[in-house]
Amino acid sequence: MTRGRIVRSLFVVATIVVSVCPAAPAQTLHLPPHEKIVLKNGLTVLLLEKHGVPLVNIAAIVKAGAAVDPAGQEGLATTTAGLLRKGTTKRSAQQFAADLDYIGGEFEAEAGPDFTTIQAEFLTKDLARGLELFADAVLHPTFPQEETEKFLSQSLNAVKAAKDDPQSVMIPYFCGYLYGAHPYGHSQSGDEISLKQIQRDAIVKFYGANYEPGNVILGIAGEFNAADVKSRLEEVLVSWAAHPVTPAAIPGVSPVKGKRLLLVDKPDASQTYFAIGNTEVAATDPDRVAIRVVNTIFGGRFTSELNEALRVESGYTYGAQSFFDQRKLPGPFVIFSFTKNETTTPAIDLTLQVLAKLHKDGVTAEQLKSAKSYIKGQFPPNIETSKQLARIIVSHEFYGLGDDEVNQFEARLDEVTPEVARQVIQKHFPSENLVFVLIGKASAIGPAVQKYATKQDTRPISDPGFWPAPVAAKK
Repeated sequence: MTRGRIVRSLFVVATIVVSVCPAAPAQTLHLPPHEKIVLKNGLTVLLLEKHGVPLVNIAAIVKAGAAVDPAGQEGLATTTAGLLRKGTTKRSAQQFAADLDYIGGEFEAEAGPDFTTIQAEFLTKDLARGLELFADAVLHPTFPQEETEKFLSQSLNAVKAAKDDPQSVMIPYFCGYLYGAHPYGHSQSGDEISLKQIQRDAIVKFYGANYEPGNVILGIAGEFNAADVKSRLEEVLVSWAAHPVTPAAIPGVSPVKGKRLLLVDKPDASQTYFAIGNTEVAATDPDRVAIRVVNTIFGGRFTSELNEALRVESGYTYGAQSFFDQRKLPGPFVIFSFTKNETTTPAIDLTLQVLAKLHKDGVTAEQLKSAKSYIKGQFPPNIETSKQLARIIVSHEFYGLGDDEVNQFEARLDEVTPEVARQVIQKHFPSENLVFVLIGKASAIGPAVQKYATKQDTRPISDPGFWPAPVAAKK
């Protein structure tokens, strides 16, 4: 099991070029040079030339994600993104797909909590045609009624099917229960109620309100000439007229106090899936590098303390992990695993013991050395392609992160000492204030798990939505 099956991966907020430096024992990381321009219509464009592979990658961020979905229409941002290529003023969905296939290109769009991402890839020789296709989908979608109904029907069926696999719906339940009515509690893909309430008019309105050049960051990386790309962008985006955008007011986030537990009853379950955590840090938190190091030791890799205890030593599970989903506002810290019905409480007890041990003992210098080496080893292969670079530079721009996010990364890793780690553990790894979400057979595990929290809620997995209960869309 991988984290990727639990929560959609976020933009990686880093990139590198590896160079050998005789005076230093380790590789030095540098953000490749890139140019920032703002077009006349307000569109922010980032250009990063990376020669060697004849590919061009585009990554765009629309500053509107699932957090701005209206109550009762959860999934609206995702639906809007998914329909961009399903019909334009120039092409039907089939013609767009055929034209994209003809040049061997790629185009995809999806909404996360904070923003919508649009990505495209094509060969350098097809630069002009690729930019025209990208612009057609982003500037001229028509959201045909037939395609809209088809997309919503497929999304609804996907949500229903996902509930047969608790692992697939753990995060929607957890975030819903953790954040409640806060926009971060929205299901990004929608639910059985909200998807039925989304109409084409709402999609058109959402697009018109948010897909505005001043509300978009466009990153292009790969083998191209920057001057040529600037000229072509002016050509294909000249019709994208600017208009005022009023950012949605998203309230602040506060951690849950005390302990509470949600048990989602799946009567046929032979295993219990559980998530434990709280709200924690934003993407720009000053402790983010130290948090990454400590979490690598605690639950961020196969040889972590969590996995060693729950998988290797006890045999309670095939895998256990922890992660911080860092967003614009504090995202969730999650400990996740699963086990047989009969070992539910022993597995959760052991999880809490490993967390308590982290607080009591901290981490050793040897553990830090190992974690730092692991992170440095994992860093390069994940962030070296033009596709990764395009995603990274736009995410940097969105979060307001400078080049030092990469250029000083190794130095910041090396600054994490056992004492720094201890401070980070006390501050960012909650142990007393915890939210528990379990998906399993309530008749088998319900009485035993009552000990974990005085406040408890239950709901059948067959009930529509996640948490809180779905509401009717506003007319």
